[in-house]
Amino acid sequence: MIVKVITADELTARRDGLDADGRRLVFTNGCFDLLHVGHVRYLQGARALGDALAVGLNADGSVRALKGAGRPLNPAEDRAEVLAALACVDFVTVFGEPRATRLLARVRPHVYAKGGDYTLETLHPEERAALQAAGARIEFVPMVPGRSTTRLVEAMRGNPAEGR
Repeated sequence: MIVKVITADELTARRDGLDADGRRLVFTNGCFDLLHVGHVRYLQGARALGDALAVGLNADGSVRALKGAGRPLNPAEDRAEVLAALACVDFVTVFGEPRATRLLARVRPHVYAKGGDYTLETLHPEERAALQAAGARIEFVPMVPGRSTTRLVEAMRGNPAEGR
């Protein structure tokens, strides 16, 4: 069985192996708290940008720092397992900081994928600097309109019109 949930050191080694073979590692990151069709289409689009897709997954503490009390809905171990079950995801690495800056600097992906709700200007400056230092190409993958975990949570709280 191929293990997809790996450490940062293992991910760096996989990136180096891909590089030696002339292949490209695509990296993306996020909370992926309640997987929905927007996530799946986004991850499929990111995977299409290279030869392997690595997902940096925010640990529980960093999700709380980013999303607030009551989040994450699912613990990191569960979120990692669900992501790893997707055919388009090759590797998952959990990281503890709110931003993926240190992980990006360490892994040095060939391509960095971010959701279409971001631009070069709105990408966190430290993340952008780490990507530029690594020579990574930055790509923006279109979002699925109206699909978000926040909207699903609102629907579960009794506001179904917001649930898409």
